[in-house]
Amino acid sequence: MASSDTLSAKRLGPGEVAPVIIGSLRFEAIHWGRDRGLAQNGGYVAASDSVTGEELWTLKVYHIDYDPDLESDVQDVFIRSMAKTWFGNKLKVTDERGGKYVVDPVARTVSPG
Repeated sequence: MASSDTLSAKRLGPGEVAPVIIGSLRFEAIHWGRDRGLAQNGGYVAASDSVTGEELWTLKVYHIDYDPDLESDVQDVFIRSMAKTWFGNKLKVTDERGGKYVVDPVARTVSPG
């Protein structure tokens, strides 16, 4: 039986997402965006120089509409997987609810996947 001092999570945290390299860029999912001053947890990718590791830019892949009447942590939607597109010049992103997106690293744009 758990004591009153035991903390319990309301939901499991996000799983590990393997980074993806496209050209000279290394893409990583940013799970805890609010810790970095971003508007939400989940839904962001960071692009870094694949040689130096220097972060070059971040991009919001999808928006989360938070209901102010619910706790925000149970509303977070994290990136579940990332991969290169078939021809390898774009990034495919899938969120944990099954949403699919395609990131164009050159234009820094997102389209439905």
